[in-house]
Amino acid sequence: MTAVRQRKGSKGKEPGPGIQNLKPECVAEPRERFPTGGFSWWTILCLISGSIVGVSLGLLCCIYVATLHENDLWFSNIKEVEREISFRTECGLYYSYYKQMLKAPTIQQGLYELTHDNTTESKRTINILQRMNIYQEVFLSILYRILPIQTYLEPIYFYIYTVFALQTVYVIALFITSWLLSDSWLAGALSGVWYILNRVDTTRVEFTISLRENWSIPFFALQVAAITCYLRPKLKPIHQRVVLWLVFVSTFCFCLTWQFNQFVLLVQALIIYTLDCLDFLTAEQVVSLYLMQVSSLLLVWLLQFCNSMILGSLVLSFIVSALFIKHFQTGLKMGGFVIRVGKLALHTLLVLALTFTINYSAKKVLQLKSDEHIFKFIKAKFGFGATRDFDASLYLCEEAFGLLPLDTFERLAGTVLLYPYLCTLSVLFILLLLVALSNLSLNGLGQASGEKEDRTFKMRPDVAYNLMHTVFFGLLAFSTMRMKYLWTGHMCTIAAFGVCGKEVWALYLRVLHCNTKTAMRLIRYSVPIVILAFLYYKFWPRLMEEISELREFYDPDTVELMEWIRLKTPKRAVFAGSMQLLAGIKLCTGRVLTNHPHYEDQALRERTRQCFTGHSNRVSLHPPPVCSTHLDYATSAILYQTHTS
Repeated sequence: MTAVRQRKGSKGKEPGPGIQNLKPECVAEPRERFPTGGFSWWTILCLISGSIVGVSLGLLCCIYVATLHENDLWFSNIKEVEREISFRTECGLYYSYYKQMLKAPTIQQGLYELTHDNTTESKRTINILQRMNIYQEVFLSILYRILPIQTYLEPIYFYIYTVFALQTVYVIALFITSWLLSDSWLAGALSGVWYILNRVDTTRVEFTISLRENWSIPFFALQVAAITCYLRPKLKPIHQRVVLWLVFVSTFCFCLTWQFNQFVLLVQALIIYTLDCLDFLTAEQVVSLYLMQVSSLLLVWLLQFCNSMILGSLVLSFIVSALFIKHFQTGLKMGGFVIRVGKLALHTLLVLALTFTINYSAKKVLQLKSDEHIFKFIKAKFGFGATRDFDASLYLCEEAFGLLPLDTFERLAGTVLLYPYLCTLSVLFILLLLVALSNLSLNGLGQASGEKEDRTFKMRPDVAYNLMHTVFFGLLAFSTMRMKYLWTGHMCTIAAFGVCGKEVWALYLRVLHCNTKTAMRLIRYSVPIVILAFLYYKFWPRLMEEISELREFYDPDTVELMEWIRLKTPKRAVFAGSMQLLAGIKLCTGRVLTNHPHYEDQALRERTRQCFTGHSNRVSLHPPPVCSTHLDYATSAILYQTHTS
């Protein structure tokens, strides 16, 4: 098991979070302050200063995680085999294809080897580009070949620096979303600082670099920012088209880099559907966002050589069902409150029934079983399936797939993130319910004639979308801890919006009978500055201690095992064992594998089950690595015992 040890001369103190003290110089005023015909010098100044702060925070986060990675492993001073071992679990499998592409004589030969791979799964030739989301490794390997950087930058550094650079994109996306919601870049500064401070709960990129989520979630955050911009009131048609293209590009990049994209997009599609039913979005907005999702998935389907798992995804079935039934139910939003609620209930039942019908039919026609293990896990997790099923047990025994630990909230409260988030969430959720009830009380004619403009309670569609986003993904994070990284980053955005936005403060000031422009402006600008000053005072020393903590990679047993395999076993030897360790064997030695951590294939899952069953008398769920050129498990065990003895 990979470990780290204390480097000589380090202080040996507990690491802690911290922030960069970036004091804002100006804050953008509300949109109505400025004439629509152009920009004032104050607006331009605020745009420039806000952009500088946003980019600075993004770069700070990138440097921060890169420094932690270097200090934790002493990455620049360890051997190449130790660097490769540090790519844990499936990270090593993904990085091995980047390494394989660089070792190929030509780019064309490297692509051919990936599409006709016979070393990842013994006695099977598979198309890696079809089975796995590794286009990012292919793109980086090609980029490294053509750029004149080989003489001063090693391939492994080019790879990890690119992943760390995506953290810059992530923080900037959160910054933009907060800025758009609140009309103040102070909100963006707060969200960026909170993201860095809560690194333990917002990202794990510094020690699981190659995980698909570290590639994809920054693009997902960009997509959320683009959707927020698209849903802003009174956006001009030309701007809508430009922003829709940004939504498409970011959604496509997100889908291309993570195999679980369909489940994340399904949650997002449910959010759009809910907002459509509650009359927060126009029909044009709903159809456009659905089409962006479908177009992205279909393009990825083509690039992945017609991967049937995408066509059999629930999100495609749901979107087709929602659009089909919406097209024929033209009077859905007509009538009184009771009639509309009844129509919506019937509408939802029809959409769900058609969704499962289409999905079941598609899987039968395509004979698709690639994702059945995920549904087994979900059913077993909530008590609807067999908990002793092998595939379900593999997930249930992992802490990452358990419920969200309660100590998460203690850490979030320690950085003053949890309290404004809960206050904002509760106020906005009550407001959303009131607006939803008001929307359902109006018929379609009333909405068209402008009755919504004169109501007491209002909520912008971009605010409603982000509120539903944090609610839906919060529920997902509660059920599965690994999914919290989709939620905690957006928590920073919502909390910052609550501190710097007008919506929440307007309700509080209205209760106190002092809802004036002066009071609003004072509280919106003073409170975030006070919070930033407090965070700097409390966490800056901890940040300095954390980045000065020096450790060293130390795993001599695994290094010895890899060297023995590389020097003492035939190059075509086949290895079976725990999926996590086999990924490292593939990367460090290039030997043929029986099974591996990328689990989205029925035949591979069956092979893994047989492998684990064959060695169940030696260890439960984590068998040692064994080697054989003929997959004879008895001979394999003997050969492994010869090495370990």
